[in-house]
Order: sequence, then C-alpha cells, then structure tokens
Amino acid sequence: MPVFTEYATSTRELRVLPSFAPPLPRLSPICPHDGRYERYEVVIVGAGPAGLMLNLLLARYGLTDESLLCVDAKSGTLKSGQADGLQPRTLEVLKSLGLADEILNDGCHMEEVAFWNPSPNTDEVIERTAIVPDVAVPARFRHEITIHQGRIERILETDLLRYSRRGVQRNTQLLSVAIDEGGDAEFPVVAEIETDGHRRTVRSKHLVGADGAHSVVRRGMGLNLVGESLDHIWGVVDLVIDTDFPDIRRRCAIHSPAGSVMVIPRERIATGDYLTRLYVQVPEEAPPDDDRKPVNRTTLKDARARRGQVTLDGIFQHAAEAFKPYYIRPKEAGAVDWWAAYQIGQRVSNQFTVKDSKGINRVFIVGDACHTHSPKAGQGMNVSMMDSYNLAWKLVYTIHGLTADSSSPGKPDAVLDTYHTERHTIAQELIEFDRAFSSMFSGNIGAAEDGVGSLTHEQFLEVFSTGNGFTSGCGIEYPDNLTVQKTLDQGTKNPVEGTDYLSGILRPGRRLLNVQYRRHADGNRRHLHDDFLSTGRFRILCLTSADLLDPKGVSALALRTLGSFVLPRFPPSVIEQVVIHPRLPRDFTWRDTPAELKKHSEMSFYSGYEMDDVYKIYGVDVAQGALAVVRPDGYVGMVAALDDVKRVEEYLERCLRTVQTAT
Repeated sequence: MPVFTEYATSTRELRVLPSFAPPLPRLSPICPHDGRYERYEVVIVGAGPAGLMLNLLLARYGLTDESLLCVDAKSGTLKSGQADGLQPRTLEVLKSLGLADEILNDGCHMEEVAFWNPSPNTDEVIERTAIVPDVAVPARFRHEITIHQGRIERILETDLLRYSRRGVQRNTQLLSVAIDEGGDAEFPVVAEIETDGHRRTVRSKHLVGADGAHSVVRRGMGLNLVGESLDHIWGVVDLVIDTDFPDIRRRCAIHSPAGSVMVIPRERIATGDYLTRLYVQVPEEAPPDDDRKPVNRTTLKDARARRGQVTLDGIFQHAAEAFKPYYIRPKEAGAVDWWAAYQIGQRVSNQFTVKDSKGINRVFIVGDACHTHSPKAGQGMNVSMMDSYNLAWKLVYTIHGLTADSSSPGKPDAVLDTYHTERHTIAQELIEFDRAFSSMFSGNIGAAEDGVGSLTHEQFLEVFSTGNGFTSGCGIEYPDNLTVQKTLDQGTKNPVEGTDYLSGILRPGRRLLNVQYRRHADGNRRHLHDDFLSTGRFRILCLTSADLLDPKGVSALALRTLGSFVLPRFPPSVIEQVVIHPRLPRDFTWRDTPAELKKHSEMSFYSGYEMDDVYKIYGVDVAQGALAVVRPDGYVGMVAALDDVKRVEEYLERCLRTVQTAT
C-alpha cells in the first residue's frame, strides 16, 4: 500500500542536463538534411586545443551532431611534445567552463621566475640576479600552469562527449576546400574529406580551419602567413632531470656566456617523477655580422640546414655548458620524453576569414593556422584557444538568428565580422612582442644582437615585466567595433574614473576582472566570474548607487526600466542581470527594493563592500553607480551612467535581434 503519491512535471528532465545552463535559444529555422550529400552548419578541421575548444563551445551553445562536424587526421590526442603552458586568462576561461579542476590539481603551478646572468666571479660563471612573480597583474589565478597538451585535449574531448554522440571524427583528412555558391547557396563551402581510405563530399554554411601551421584550409582559400624568420636555432627537450641547479623547479631565464636557456618546470608524471622542459639555444658556428637583421634568404637557408643538424646529444652539450658550474643530465635511461629543434619565426595571415560573393563570412582560420611564433612567451596554445573562444559565440549567434543582422538571412552579419577585427589585432600585437622578446632572449647580456644594442639584465627584466599583461592574457584589449563601444558621445558622462585597467578599472574591450562579493539572498561568498560562466549569454552588470532604497532614486528607476522594458525586448534567456550595491544606511529586505530586482536577479544580487571593494576596483563612484554590458566571452562591451539605460538598450539593439518593439 503506497504511503505517498508522487507527481512529476515535464520540466523534470531539465534537472539532469549535462551542463549548468540550457543551450541558447534558436530563432532561425533548422535546415533539413539533403539526401544528395552531407550538410552541416559548421565543419571544423583539426582537433588540437583550438579545434576542440570551438567544437565544445558550439556543442554547449546548442549545435547538435546533425549541425556540427569536427574532423582530424590524427587517430587520437597528442602523446608528446608541443605546447604545455596555460596562462591566467586561459585558466579563468577553463574555470568558467567547469574544466579547470584537474588542471589546477595536477598541473605544475609556476609562481615565480628566476633570472640568471653571467657572474663577475669567474668561478661561479652564472649567478641568480632576481626572482620575480611569474604573474604580476591582478587575476583569479596568479600563476601559470604547465601540463601536457595531450591531457588538455583529452579533458576537452571527454567533456565534448557529454553533448555529442559522435565526438571528433578521427583518421579523417581534409583533401580540398572551396566555396561553391552555385551548387547550394545556403551551404556553399564544399570540403572533400577522406576517412580510412573512403572519400566523401560535405557541404557546410561555415568551415573553420584549426589545422595548424601547415593548414590545408588556409592554403585552399589562398591565404598566406606573412612574416619573417630569425636565424636563431633552439632545441627543446622534455625529460626527467638530474641536476644540482637550485632553481630547476622554477621557471628560469638563463643568460650564460655559453648561450641562453629557458627552464620550464612541468607536471608530475605516473612514475612519481617530475618533468622539466628545457629550451636551449644552439650557437652559430661563426660569429654573426654586426649588422645582421632578421635574415635574408641565404641566411634562412643556412639556418634551416643548422636546424636539421641538431641532435639530442648536441642539445645536452649546449645545456651543460650554459648551466656551469652546475651539472645537468637525464636522470636515467629513458628519461627523455620528447625533443625537437626549431627556428624562431613570426608570421600572421592578413585575413582570418574568407567571404562569399555576398560578403558573408564562410571560412575562418584559428590558432596556428593564422599565426605562428616562438614558444618563449608561452602563448601558442593560449592564443589559439582564445581565437576559438572569441569566434564561438559570434558564430552560433549568427546561426541561431540571435544577432541584429541575422533577421535578414543571406546578408553579412556585422557581429561575425568582428572576429577578424579583434583577433587579427591581437595576433599582430603577439607577433611584435614575440619578436622583441625572443630576440632579447637569444642575445647575450652585454652584447649587441639583432639590433637590440647592448643587452642588460635590467632591459630584459623590463621587457618581461611590461609584457606581463599581454602574456598573461589579462591585458588583452580589443579595438573599437560594433561590440566594443569605447567612444562616448559628446556631452555623455563617463561613469568610470581611472586608467589602471590592468587593476580592474572598467574598460570596453578588456575582460571583466574577477572580484569577490557576498550574495544578499543567502550570504554566499562568491567569485564574480562564477556568475559570468561561459554559457553564451550577455550580462548587464548594474553597480547601483547609494540611493538604492529610495523608490524615486536613480537606482530604482534603472532597475525598473531594465527589468520591465529592456530585457523583454530581446530573446529570452540571452541576457542575464547581475546587480551590486554599495554600503547602504540600513538593513533592508526585498520589499525595500524594486520588484524587478528580485524577479531578474534574486540569486545574482551582491554586496560590493563586505569582501572586495568592488566599486573602488572597477573605478565607480558609489554615489553615482554605473552600468556595463559584458559580452558572452567576458569582455566589457560598453559602460554607461546609471541613469543612461537608453544607451545600454541601443548597444544591445546593435548586437542582438529584438523580439518586441520599443515602448
């Protein structure tokens, strides 16, 4: 005999979704499959970190296996070598995806950098001249993490399988790609692929080349990497090391009379040992000419020949000379995990997208397919994944019909155009920084090299320190465009004071800095980034003023206008609202605040003074307050005065499709 009666609603199935948010809503029709050939809305070529990041995000945002295909020529994830470092901004993004725990727990945290230079004491040869923080800018994670690239790929691919039954289609090679609007104008990108000897044709609305420096997609689209190579040759080796060098578990920059070495401590492996990566400069056989610049064709040919002659024994010999008076060697037979030789070069494609005859972006390149550089600044995997992080939300908003332009099918989408604008700008800045940093690193302290002049330890340390905002990913700033509104109209007041943007001052085009605050509803102490998860949503950040409890005050009016008139104008669940309040004159309950506050932000309403001083960090006067719109990738799109809700609405209208007319 039952002792209770159970009821269930149809929404119960939502409780076991694989993610912390449902997919983005879709306003565009889903095109039926054509029996003549395979059709997808997006095809991704390459399943390295950039390709997997893009595939995972698009799947989370709502593209199914019927709409999304990712192919890779390899049979599995990377087994050895290549990238190994994650920067603070990348860690913030992985945390926002719920993917950081294993990396944070098992990776090697690089908190400090040691600098070693020639010693005036000839017996010592080299000496430690400084130890500085590895990350010198505010960030949620004040360190880098090194962990095997293959493990990062495995983490991304494992999570992908929660959203995709197919996952990555491996052992599949791209043979050719072209745009053919005559065959199918809606799916104009034609790709010939081969899986285990079987060839087939697939068509797509969009195709993304994440297939590395030798990208078939880039070459098939007639795009070129433009830049130059230097004649510096470096060897890189991952190994379990035996040494008496005191800083082997710190990141080190060593300039010795015998050459330069960079030490990168790595994670613990299954044997219980710890890996170390060494970047070792391979000296030239003859002294360079004093006037040698980034090299000409003859010198490039010589440099490539020298690269081909590099051996593992030679790398160890050069390393042993650079580390003197300390010894360094593999711990035992089989201690070497991987090694390679490379030539420093910086190249970037002039275009990251290819358009069809109507001006619609159809083919994109990300990661090494559109920019290559040296590994010295630890940017390769990070910048590549951030390319995909930038592209993913823009691409899915276009496909789902959520952008302002997508209400007119068959026309270019201005939101999607910003991918090239933003990421090409960052790639150019990366190339310029990497050229200066790698040239300095390859030079000798006190010697003229590559036009740098007499290189001093202080100069090298300054370049390292001033570039920290860029290398950490925390100082990236996108230029003015449709989704980044920096310029204020004449007479419009800027509600933000200060210019120390790295420390958190709100700035359109820069990421929103994480702060800690206390939630009103339950007293929960939280990180702001945990309310700005990577679910593809826009957020309105309301920093209310001290008049919040005044029903006729500016704060109450802004919240009522946003909740009753602005948010309903846009597709449901695409915009979320986070509200922060300063110190108020008395305790209060929901009855003391506008009803719209509890309706839209009950579990995202916070005290901005009990933990971090949020208003001071963001540069906002508590007496005035401010509004900010934060894009789905965590970058501030615009800021406005608390009483200028109209400006927020106009910004959103430029980016998003409206579902109601203005009132």
